[in-house]
Amino acid sequence: MKPPSMLGIWLAVLVAAWSPSGFGGPRLRLATFRCDVTPSLGEPLIWVTPASRVEDPLWAKGVVLDDGRARCVLCAMDWCGIGGAAYELFRNRIAAAAGIGAERVALQSVHQHTAPYVDGDACRLLSSFGIPALCMSDDSMRGVSERLAKSVAEACARLIPFDRVGAGSARVEQVASGRRIIVDGKLITRFSTGGSSPELAALPEGPIDPFLKTITLAVGRQPLVRLHYYATHPQTFCCDGRISGDFVSAAREALEKEEGVFQLYFTGCAGDVTVGKYNDKSDEARAGLALRLTQGMRASIASIRYFPAAEMKWRAGELRLPVKPAREGSAPALSSRLARHEFKTPDEAYRAAISLAFLQRSRPLPVSALEIGPIFILHLPGEPMLEFQNYARQLKRSGSVAISGYGDMSPGYLCTDRAFREGGYEPGASNAGPGTEERVKKITRKFLGSKPSR
Repeated sequence: MKPPSMLGIWLAVLVAAWSPSGFGGPRLRLATFRCDVTPSLGEPLIWVTPASRVEDPLWAKGVVLDDGRARCVLCAMDWCGIGGAAYELFRNRIAAAAGIGAERVALQSVHQHTAPYVDGDACRLLSSFGIPALCMSDDSMRGVSERLAKSVAEACARLIPFDRVGAGSARVEQVASGRRIIVDGKLITRFSTGGSSPELAALPEGPIDPFLKTITLAVGRQPLVRLHYYATHPQTFCCDGRISGDFVSAAREALEKEEGVFQLYFTGCAGDVTVGKYNDKSDEARAGLALRLTQGMRASIASIRYFPAAEMKWRAGELRLPVKPAREGSAPALSSRLARHEFKTPDEAYRAAISLAFLQRSRPLPVSALEIGPIFILHLPGEPMLEFQNYARQLKRSGSVAISGYGDMSPGYLCTDRAFREGGYEPGASNAGPGTEERVKKITRKFLGSKPSR
């Protein structure tokens, strides 16, 4: 597809700005932003591995939306996770730059495992216990947050009208695969590099959502920004010091260059979905995943149907989750072990501090949703299992529903009751406990049926 010319975009903008639909009510406007959030060499990637080489840059990409009365910001950041005080730092800086409250910012990690995983509360705990694990330096955190805020502020100065919203979807072939596979009544965990094992690669694809969703905001017939939503762990390799946006960033950036339209990518409810069946850790496998994801994006774009975008509706809420039973790691027990420096590696100590920080947390987790025309976008914290994506779409059968996980990562995995009964990796790695399913589904039901804030 030939990239659109700036003249074409501005002609379309002028037509929209002077169209009759613009009189008598607010006009919708938008602006996109991009900020380099690549950490300096020596700063930590997941979990505390120092960055040693940049294979490709990490980006925070987003869109500011304005209806003449209020604004909101959607931002997808190429980090593995942002939790606690770190999440609040970035969200507050984005909000201040946009002139809005933090509750009107949806900040979601893309969740590549070749990027930082920063839990601000956990890092403070490590420091208080005198544990020498590598945490992101204050200078780096300040620098990234300031650059991000500047990008958002600059975007707010160049808002342009849009008058249509489009929704499309397409099947993505041979990318996602289930991580929790039941064989002969036994739970088998197939991690992201499972394709390197012939036995794991031969297992069924398992439970996935094979469809990628694309939402397009446009003026007239001219697309201005595309938002893609797909549920899989965006991970082909991990934890060796290489910085990369992995195959999802490669697909996103290739499509943006090809089409000349700003592209955003959000990871859906992928807590129990990986690329394990199709990834053997080779460069060829990674390139193949990027190619097939790009093909899915193209097909989704080709299927888009457009609708008038007359108004923007925003919902914001708070989620409180149950913690694990005391027998699985109480706050006093974790505090005692951290105080005695009992953990064998800095990685283990960091993950224990993340768990303790969540147990001690009194602040609720932010949840938000955006509605434009028949389009509904839900933003969840943590790593939601696929069931939560399926549930939201079953509730709202009319219109198009897109879901993004990986907001505030403090709780870790958001697991179903069934997963807690079955056991396995995700419930064991979660900081939240049984009862999570009903609380997540309750706020999802509330959002899908509640009155929005303007």
